[in-house]
Amino acid sequence: MLPRVFFQPGVIATFLILQVIPLLLYPPTSFNPASQEWWLPVVLAVLALVGAIQILRRSLAAWPWYLISFSQGFNIISRLMLVLSRVTVNVDGSQVFNVPYVLMTVVAMGFSAFLIWYTDLPEVRMVILGGLARKEA
Repeated sequence: MLPRVFFQPGVIATFLILQVIPLLLYPPTSFNPASQEWWLPVVLAVLALVGAIQILRRSLAAWPWYLISFSQGFNIISRLMLVLSRVTVNVDGSQVFNVPYVLMTVVAMGFSAFLIWYTDLPEVRMVILGGLARKEA
């Protein structure tokens, strides 16, 4: 189990804001307007930020939590689909293993999986709802 420091309101808010990192962790060539993949990380980051803002506004609705899980889960799926086509790169006529891209992909997928798990912990949701109960009292 995680130490208590991970269940402090400030730490939870930090994770909710930092969740855009794995969504936008792509090489700069991916954000070229001529590329067809630039829009997906941007849309996922916007969806995750909308969910985070609603959670930080102490919304009682469940949809912001689902929106975050959807964004992070879709990030994992899309990266699995992209890594197969980008695992090698052509250098001087020969195919070479693309280490930086694969490492970025593995780190982003791991962080997304951690965020899905972390935001689904009951302790995290209770801290957010607990802050709401203290605010109303």
